[in-house]
Amino acid sequence: MPIKVLVVDDSAFFRRRIKDILEKNSELKVIGFADNGQAAVEKVKSLSPDVVTMDYEMPFMDGISAVRHIMADKPTPILMFSSLSYEGARVTLDALEAGAVDYLPKSFESMSADAGMSAKLLQDKVLTVAKSRYQPSNSASLATIKTHEASASSVKGAPISETRESNISVTSPPVEPLTQTKLSSINSERFRLVVIGASTGGPVALQSILTNLPESFPCPILLVQHMPGTFTSAFAERLDRICRIRVKEARDNDEVKPGQALLAPGGMQMLVNENGKNVSIVEGNNKIQYRPSVDVTFGSAARSIKGKILAVVLTGMGNDGREGCKLLKKNNATVWTQDEKSCVVYGMPMVVAKAGLSDAVMDINELANNLKELH
Repeated sequence: MPIKVLVVDDSAFFRRRIKDILEKNSELKVIGFADNGQAAVEKVKSLSPDVVTMDYEMPFMDGISAVRHIMADKPTPILMFSSLSYEGARVTLDALEAGAVDYLPKSFESMSADAGMSAKLLQDKVLTVAKSRYQPSNSASLATIKTHEASASSVKGAPISETRESNISVTSPPVEPLTQTKLSSINSERFRLVVIGASTGGPVALQSILTNLPESFPCPILLVQHMPGTFTSAFAERLDRICRIRVKEARDNDEVKPGQALLAPGGMQMLVNENGKNVSIVEGNNKIQYRPSVDVTFGSAARSIKGKILAVVLTGMGNDGREGCKLLKKNNATVWTQDEKSCVVYGMPMVVAKAGLSDAVMDINELANNLKELH
């Protein structure tokens, strides 16, 4: 039975084009259209689609407001369209926080031409969103975020401005729970660095973890989130506003220091320098699928800092991070992975756990709380 899709866009051209592209895949069927957010909310109730593709700028009710209403009335996986601009990134991050599962840049050029790669990307994204283990409770609540914003502002004195790989259920190998005794043992190791990798579902997961950390968090943090360049700068600024620790998009030769998280810039690779005290930002090899790549950053950290590293692999499609974790484990690093239930897409953490590389599997709240306890 094909996956049922509701297409929401105020442009008749885009609605037709998206339908044409999606229905070239026999697994997908467009069952309806809406030309504004208000109509989308009603169509979700009446048609019960498996996935909604959602534009942002529309009359009567914008896309983010529509996402919030849908999540409150009839939670449904949503793929958000966005522009590859700073404003587009800001809007997309708002949509993800509101409950959208994933996003895709919207381009008149790729939609109007017979762009095979763009068409396949859209089809794959919709399939991934439909098959994701989406749970509305994973989304950070607005009230929680506002509380963190106020707290972070108070601490920093800064003003606050207004394709899961397939639908496969895999049982991870048994991993011992992280008991208080084990946590005490880990604390005694005094990690020199925390490295975190994520993809689909990662922005909300990272936000949940980082807003939980105190300003005095003792370890430097490196973040790798699969995102375009314009998005990582906006995401870093957003995290910096709502977190007590400092968060910034990494630049070449930035210092790796406690109380600060460096986010790998989109379209580039972030490497830990041999001295372990700075990062290099490079274009990297075009043959590597992801830029930034979790494997690249984890691997460079493994070579630079022996042992005293905690690696965390969060929700995401694919296997980026597995090879990096292998290198880290060879040098006696510790690896934590997010559990299947709390992931939007159980791909990246799954392959790490299946390879026997995970020291502990935890849900997102346990990860946040255990990371907070490191000292």
